[in-house]
Amino acid sequence: MSTTTADTASATVNDRCEAGQLRRSTDDKMLAGVAGGIARYLDVDATLVRVAIAALTLLTGAGAALYIAAWLLIPADGEAQSVAAAWLDSRRARAR
Repeated sequence: MSTTTADTASATVNDRCEAGQLRRSTDDKMLAGVAGGIARYLDVDATLVRVAIAALTLLTGAGAALYIAAWLLIPADGEAQSVAAAWLDSRRARAR
């Protein structure tokens, strides 16, 4: 196995590990990166996820609430915790 093949194989494994985690996208985002992150996790186009969220919002009203919940609960790429977890940690630190 050559060095080039080993590097390519390790890069593929690393990409798969990153893609296996549900994270908000910092590259493919329009508002908070939720649709881009979900699309990467499901391995579909982000436009399909955005259309599904818009349809849920128009038909049931639940799409907007789910989007906001996902923004609060899903951490962004490169961050250790979500917006909600960071807020809770700051509240706990102030209470001490």
